Amino acid sequence: MMFTIIDVETTGETNRITEISIFKYDGNTVVEEFTSLVNPETEIPTYITSLTGIDTHLVADAPTFREIAQQVLAITHEAVFVAHNVNFDFNVIRNEFNLLKIPFRRKKLCTVRLARKLLPGHKSYSLGKLCTALQIPLVDRHRARGDAEATVKLFALLQEQQNASQVFEKFLKATSRQATLPAHLPDEVFDGIPNAPGIYYFRNKKGKIIYVGKAKNLKKRVLSHFYDKKQKELDLCRETAHVDTELSGSELVALLMEDAAIKKHFPQYNVASKRNPRSYGIFTYTDRNGVIHFAVNILKLCPEYLQVFYTQRDAILYLEKICKAFELCPKYCSLQQVNWHCNHYKIDTCKGICQQKESTALYNTRVRLAMAEIKNSAQNNVIKKPGRSQDEEAFVMIKNGVYQGYGFIIKEEQIVDQDQLESFLIREKDSIDVQCILKKELISDC
Repeated sequence: MMFTIIDVETTGETNRITEISIFKYDGNTVVEEFTSLVNPETEIPTYITSLTGIDTHLVADAPTFREIAQQVLAITHEAVFVAHNVNFDFNVIRNEFNLLKIPFRRKKLCTVRLARKLLPGHKSYSLGKLCTALQIPLVDRHRARGDAEATVKLFALLQEQQNASQVFEKFLKATSRQATLPAHLPDEVFDGIPNAPGIYYFRNKKGKIIYVGKAKNLKKRVLSHFYDKKQKELDLCRETAHVDTELSGSELVALLMEDAAIKKHFPQYNVASKRNPRSYGIFTYTDRNGVIHFAVNILKLCPEYLQVFYTQRDAILYLEKICKAFELCPKYCSLQQVNWHCNHYKIDTCKGICQQKESTALYNTRVRLAMAEIKNSAQNNVIKKPGRSQDEEAFVMIKNGVYQGYGFIIKEEQIVDQDQLESFLIREKDSIDVQCILKKELISDC
């Protein structure tokens, strides 16, 4: 069997190749080599130059990938594509061929995953640290030829390990996922992911959460990331070293758990749901003359709110409807900031409380009716869902239209009223994203 052991250097975010090195290896010796700088036809960022020493000036007269494409095809023809973190190098090269409308398919082997299997116990499987631990010479680190040559020596060492032939054969099977899983993700971690609803956390080598997702089937969804060829997914998978999961019992609870986790951790690869917009509450207060006023303020500053809104405009528009329906004064509903009597541009139903033409008692009676209407329009609900096991149920609690959180409870537990659920409640913050999730659940439209 023939192998091509490959390393590329790139421009970073755009991942255009700046240098490529390929060693053709027959299992015993290197039989051919192709190494070349490559003009990426774009600027090379300063941080890449500081890492590799390759700058735009150095590659100005180098061939473009189009000019060396046939040489790359020829040397890799009918050979296994080998690299340290193979998905990165393979996808970079394949994307260059995609730009040329040329298909590129090769069997793959990853020396990171092979080393994890055949040389267990190392603290790090990065090329530099592994070579140091194994006393493999590594010259010109972060240059394509230096890294590829060191990978050849590592590959040869891996071939000498006990059971190497069986491991290589298993990894090369068409049904094997070894070339699909992230290089730094141990098999046992993936194998431990359940086929059940919940949320999952991708962590990097330092343990930092870099992505949070939800799924009806955790294992199936996690695996789908590793087959996705979008650049964002490739970058995510390259950094993933561990996956944690939490069961939810249902897709609804998984959605709520995911939203809360993203807002808590702000993972770098999540874009949606990071927003945590300001909430507004409608509340009341009584002035020195005994008149009850309606007002709008940021929710956390409201002493006892009647209803929650996610934009100040929505709260004001709602108060306008209440003001008109119950013939209240726009001035006392915070719809007109004036010191004299009301003169609202479209509400003219005031009976004169602001001009002492109506008694405070009569006006407050209508205010209390309006307060009751606002409270009644705010929804109280407990949504029941399957639990994380057959002996358990899940619930989602909404009070006065505000999401309180979710919880899990053993089916044998005797629950008489909603208040008893409070002790099982995992409290979470409400938001416009959560309201959208709940609205979709309750009315099948968001």
